[in-house]
Amino acid sequence: MRIRIVDAFTDRPFAGNPAGVLLLDAFPEDDWLQNVAMEVNHAETAFAHRLPEGSEADWALRWFTPAAEVEMCGHATLATAHVLHTTGTHGGPVRFATRSGVLIATPGEDGSITLDFPTAPLTPVDLPYGVAVALGAEPRAAFDTGPNIGDLLLELADEKTVRGLAPDHKALVAHSERGIIATARAEEPSRGYDFVSRCFLPRIGVDEDPVTGSAHTALAPYWSERLGRPDLTGLQASRRSGLVRTQLRGDRTLLTGRAVTVIDGRLLA
Repeated sequence: MRIRIVDAFTDRPFAGNPAGVLLLDAFPEDDWLQNVAMEVNHAETAFAHRLPEGSEADWALRWFTPAAEVEMCGHATLATAHVLHTTGTHGGPVRFATRSGVLIATPGEDGSITLDFPTAPLTPVDLPYGVAVALGAEPRAAFDTGPNIGDLLLELADEKTVRGLAPDHKALVAHSERGIIATARAEEPSRGYDFVSRCFLPRIGVDEDPVTGSAHTALAPYWSERLGRPDLTGLQASRRSGLVRTQLRGDRTLLTGRAVTVIDGRLLA
């Protein structure tokens, strides 16, 4: 069985967010899917199979971390679309049937791929007791991001604070359904990005996610309102780093990035 490792939201190997991608004839038992994701040991592994003609989508798609199946994943969706397009398995826009509804990935002439995802609803909340200590910084504001991603979005004082975070991951587990998004306005937008973020997802087995597409469905409406523009670029300032171009379109958010296949091999189990 063919397995690929794809670096997503980057145009070069060993950056962005790596995802495993397996194209299947059908989904086997969940235990097998979870074991493969545990073996791959990246933030997510994507499993997809083609759907019959006349279905609401072209491919069924599921995502697993090393510890659990997740409701939504941007970078592994981008990685799967990249594999489908670069191998000639599927041409043009591809519709994925997922736990978050039908998600569309459209290839661009420049080699990028644009994902059409639901915009996360943002609800202001009181800062949970203990989250500042666990994070290692005092947030300016806190927002719930709704059921699709289940994160707590926290605005911090500045880009330097976001980059310097060294949180207590075990302590962060208590403060959200999935994880914590820490963000701030870019110090120098001339560098090519408008805001920065980091994402900590220890509840689903990922202490820090290198580049989180799904988090940008919350970051896009948050920063678009504050900066007064619907089209922005976010830098996720993890060690691997990656850029996500966002376009806010009401209840949908478009996420654009590139991807690179770095491993193409065979799964023997």
